[in-house]
Formats: sequence, structure tokens, C-alpha cells
Amino acid sequence: MAFAELALGQIRSLRQTAIPRNYEIWYVYATGYNSQLNQVINETLARNGKLTEADLEQIYETYLSHLKTTDRIDKVGARVIGEIDDVMKLIGDALGMSASYNASLSGATERLAKAVGREQIMKIVDTLVKTTHEMRDTTKALEDRLALSKTEITNLQHSLEAIRAESLTDPLTGLGNRKYFDRSLETAVATAFDTGEPLSLLMFDIDYFKSFNDSYGHLTGDQVLRLVGMSLKQTIKGQDITARYGGEEFAVVLPNTALRQALTVADHIRRAVMAKELKKKSTGEILGRVTISVGVSMLKPGDDTDSLIERADACLYAAKRNGRNRVICEVDPEYAAESRSQVA
Repeated sequence: MAFAELALGQIRSLRQTAIPRNYEIWYVYATGYNSQLNQVINETLARNGKLTEADLEQIYETYLSHLKTTDRIDKVGARVIGEIDDVMKLIGDALGMSASYNASLSGATERLAKAVGREQIMKIVDTLVKTTHEMRDTTKALEDRLALSKTEITNLQHSLEAIRAESLTDPLTGLGNRKYFDRSLETAVATAFDTGEPLSLLMFDIDYFKSFNDSYGHLTGDQVLRLVGMSLKQTIKGQDITARYGGEEFAVVLPNTALRQALTVADHIRRAVMAKELKKKSTGEILGRVTISVGVSMLKPGDDTDSLIERADACLYAAKRNGRNRVICEVDPEYAAESRSQVA
């Protein structure tokens, strides 16, 4: 709702038409999901003081159009189909040549049986040699084309993998995005139930993030998000899953990790973030240190992904209400107080 209000506020203040396209642009801007979009908007506003209809259309087509990924997949798919068609045609020609060669061999066998004299035999042999050379050339062409097609299809496969990875990555922080988180958590929960291993979830939020944006601008806010993302990459390794959940909220899934271990990991992340000093790039001004609040939950019998997230979120809000820059889990008294207040 906060992002929605910010988006509508921008539409009103800049006197833009309240259509879905403009709302989506400003909603994404408010979340900070797309750093390139934010940068273009900030630069255009700084230069012109407004965004024209043409500016908005260009921004949407470049950074938000849902057809982009689909178009790229379609183009790669078309190239794969083209490669397959070319190879199938070449294989068809080779099969035809093979059938012709077999027929020539059969005919040559019959003619040799009836041949009289050296001259007739030499003619049959010459015909066989010529046919064999043609068959060899056809086979060589097929081998070369198949080798090229294998390379091309491998490259196209890499392109599809890159597109898939891009669709699951948050462009600002380089972490997994919400779609990646949802898929990964669902898989991790199913695996934990199958194996009987513990699973913990960390949900954390940047403290006073709005004040960074209000005081220093969205570019500095983006820098804060990147700082937290970098801290996560440096701290979380192996099978653990990191993602930007939305806005200034992040998530870490810890397979085969019980609650006590998860608390240690959470506090390690909190300290790693707090240890970094934030500096404004344009002026070199020291802006202080970033802190985070963390909520921790552990998978229980009968849980699903929603209930696991819900408890971690409640722990996160308890951490916020109790002073921020702290870790709270579902066995802490602060969480119990938070749960009672929500029920009330």
C-alpha cells in the first residue's frame, strides 16, 4: 500500500494520466526493483523537470514491457527450429544419397557378375569410385553441418539459460527476485518434509530506509539496497538461498538449519551489514551505518510456505517494534506479544 500511495503521489505531482502503464512505472520506481529505470527517471527529471508522454512510453517499452522476455525466448526458439529444419533437410538429402548408393552397389554387383572383359569391368569400377566419392562428400558435409548445428544449439541453450536466470534475478542487488524466492522456498519446504531435516527462514528489513530516500534521494536508497545485497552475498554461502523479497525487505532460506543455528546466521548478517559505512558517491559524505531488523521462523509439522513466512514476518515486526537492529525468533517473548496484539 505504501508503494501504491507513492506511485499515485508521483502521478498527481507530475500531473500525469492515471493509466495502468504510468502506475506500473511509478510503482516499480517506488520499490527500487529496477535500478536502471530509477536512474533514467531521476536523470530525466533533473534535466527537464518533467516526463513527457514520449518519455514514459520509452521507459515502459525499454524497462517494463512484459513482451521483452517472451520476444527473446521466441527468437531463440525460432533459431532452434531453423537449425533443426536445416539439419533435417540435410539428413533427408543424405538418406536419398545413401539409398542411391545402395542401389548403385546392387547394380554393380549384378553387372560385375555378367561382365565380359577388362574394359567392362573398369567401367563398372569407375562408376563405383565416382559414386563412392559423392557419398563421401555428402557424408562429410553432413558431419560438418551437424558439428556447426551442435555448436549453435549449445549457444542457443546458453542464451535460454541466461534469459531464465535474468528473469529470476533482481537487477539492483544481483540476488534472486521474488519469483526465485517463491519457487526456491516451495522446493526447500517440500524437501525438508521429505527428508525430515530442519528448515529455517530469515526475513529482514532495512531500518529507517524511507528516511534515506527522503533525505538523500533514491540513488542513495539504491546504494543502501546494494550494500545489503553485497553483505548477503559475502555472508551466505553453499545451499542457502538469498533473495530480495520486495522493496527494502530481504529473505534467506536456510535448509538443514535448526532455529538456534539460524539465529546465529541472522545475527552474523546483522553485524556484517552494520559493519559497513555508507558513503554518498557524489560528494564522498559519510552518511552513517545501515542496520537491519530480522525475524526468524522454523518449519513445523503442518506448515506451508505461507505460514512459515507469516511467522517470520511477525518476528520481523516484533524486532521493529522493540527498537530495531535486532534479531527476534518465534520462541522469544517479543514474538508472543506481537502475536497477541495481531489477534487483538
